[in-house]
Amino acid sequence: MKILVMSDTHGDAEIIQTVKSRHPEADVVIHCGDSELDYDHPYLEGIKRVRGNCDRDKRFPDEELFEVEGKKIFVTHGHLFNVKSTVMNLFYRAKEVEADAVFFGHSHVLGAELIDNALFVNPGSLLKPRGMDKKSYAVIDCKENVWRVTAYTDQGEEIFQQKFQLE
Repeated sequence: MKILVMSDTHGDAEIIQTVKSRHPEADVVIHCGDSELDYDHPYLEGIKRVRGNCDRDKRFPDEELFEVEGKKIFVTHGHLFNVKSTVMNLFYRAKEVEADAVFFGHSHVLGAELIDNALFVNPGSLLKPRGMDKKSYAVIDCKENVWRVTAYTDQGEEIFQQKFQLE
């Protein structure tokens, strides 16, 4: 299973299309909010998407919960969980919905960690990164109870790759 995750593109529709076309092998494409596009924008077609604090279109859901190959995926922007201060609120919500993986944005800070056997990934921002100078997104795959997170720049250059072993 391959999951392409991006967030915080803030009106740049072209970068969504560019990144999506760079990874045609992705089984699922996710946008974690603040696209600042209309919900039915053609570049968002086929993308699981949620509402960020800068998205005005109220048709975006605040959360998405779905299954891919037996893994429960939870997606939210993060602003409703105060992720700029702590991921604990998001962690508790992930426990409530029994998520195996949590994808979120809002802080514009790229990161990945395993918390209590659940993967948490913030793909950073493809427009205004914080914490580093590189615009970023992530590709996640899971094989035989190992999550592999690969972060890329907006130009498709690898930033890092991390592996997380599930219990």
